[in-house]
Amino acid sequence: MNETHGGVRDRGGDRTPALVVSGFLGSGKTTLVRHLLGAAQRDGSRVAVVSNEFGELGIDQALLGSGEEAYVELEGGCVCCKLSDALVDTLEMLRQRVGPDRVIVETSGVGLPYDTQLNFEREPVCRWVEECAAVVVVNAEQVDEGRDLSGTFEQQVDSADLLLLNKVDLVSESALPRIEAALGEMAPDTPVVRCVHCRVDPDLLFLPDLGARRAAALPVRPRPHAHEPFESEVIPVRDGASSHALVRRLRDLGALRAKGFVRTDRGLALVQGVGRRIELHAVQDAPSAELVGRVVVIRRAAGFAPSGGAE
Repeated sequence: MNETHGGVRDRGGDRTPALVVSGFLGSGKTTLVRHLLGAAQRDGSRVAVVSNEFGELGIDQALLGSGEEAYVELEGGCVCCKLSDALVDTLEMLRQRVGPDRVIVETSGVGLPYDTQLNFEREPVCRWVEECAAVVVVNAEQVDEGRDLSGTFEQQVDSADLLLLNKVDLVSESALPRIEAALGEMAPDTPVVRCVHCRVDPDLLFLPDLGARRAAALPVRPRPHAHEPFESEVIPVRDGASSHALVRRLRDLGALRAKGFVRTDRGLALVQGVGRRIELHAVQDAPSAELVGRVVVIRRAAGFAPSGGAE
């Protein structure tokens, strides 16, 4: 049995497994983290989560729950670059505070997992964390439609130790081999696991050797780092707004991602938008009042067009 001494759990010298969860906007990263947290609650293990949201509205924290002392949300940049020092400090703080059995870092939808992994090679984190694996969640419908497959998406896929091909229920069975072939061109020899709502065996994501291949290839000096230009804005939505009108409004904005809580003519709902697909889901547990009535919309910066990818 693990014991606690001075706020730090004694793991008998064992290193803590770590996982970077990444993927393009709307792929299902938060859904995966919720699934992993639910499994941890059932088996009694303690998971520390660092979530990095682009848009700075705190929606993911409302969806995941506060997690008491084992959850931290980092805003104002990406953990792969601007917030890299904050990530290292946060991980060390979580080790001291909760002594987690596992660590999960969820990048923003525009973050790069490879560069995030480099932070696990830094002191003092490298002393207590095992090789960190990167699991990249892929929206099967996005690949099937050929949307936004260059730039950030391609870099994320290329960085993966494991690809979770999510939302396979939204495409035809006959399309899956073609989708997997496209991913294979971007990330040769990277295993692909099909799933719906990111329902996978958590142990599959924490295999001891999952991140070993990538860790062996990490450079001494980080490669040049740059982000595609994205921008976000918060769209106000009045209480009682028409659900149909809201969907039309968000589609007309041409957003890559839309996410937020609103009170429509059908009641309190969570808005989940990925490309042209805008869905409103009923909410049972109301979030804090300041989150309701606003939708974060993320799009490419004005005047920017990605090169080499189908749109």
